[in-house]
Amino acid sequence: MTDRLDAQIAFLKEADKLKSVLRASRLISADRHENSAEHSWHIMLHALVLADQAGPQVRIDRVLRMLLLHDIVEIDAGDAPIHGDVDHVAMARAEAEAARRLFGLLPADQADDFRTLWEEFEAAETPDALFAKAIDRFQTPVINLENGGGTWTEYRVTLEQLDTRVGVPIRRGAPGLWDWLQPRLAAFFSAGARSD
Repeated sequence: MTDRLDAQIAFLKEADKLKSVLRASRLISADRHENSAEHSWHIMLHALVLADQAGPQVRIDRVLRMLLLHDIVEIDAGDAPIHGDVDHVAMARAEAEAARRLFGLLPADQADDFRTLWEEFEAAETPDALFAKAIDRFQTPVINLENGGGTWTEYRVTLEQLDTRVGVPIRRGAPGLWDWLQPRLAAFFSAGARSD
């Protein structure tokens, strides 16, 4: 029992490092970048509040668990901005190694369970993972719309890029959210084009 608890506490202490991983995205106030722990909490809240946008086969309890764990690998691998210049093959390799190390701190049964959930989220094939991925992609554009574009200017993001990188996963997992978001994105980018 003590060994199990020691392993669980070791994992929890290591997970605290997620609070120090800064993301490219900013808060709605735009006064600072959010950290990955804040992001994980906020998308879990999105999933809970927007659960009525999920398909009938989606189990929100599993979605919440996936979203809680999905970015823990950033402790080792760092944040890979969706619009940044990222070597996706190298990042996937680094994240898989991080998942092995971090979840490996836990007792075997929890390590297997958490790693399986993380892998399911990454694969984005099950109804739960598709909805979780949609929520993960939905949060940042909503924030960017509120804070004047966030890092879209810095990364020179176009509406077409958003449609591909954000729209596709949202349409796959929560099409009603895309129906809400897309006209707002189009209006934002149209207004920006007129002001240039």
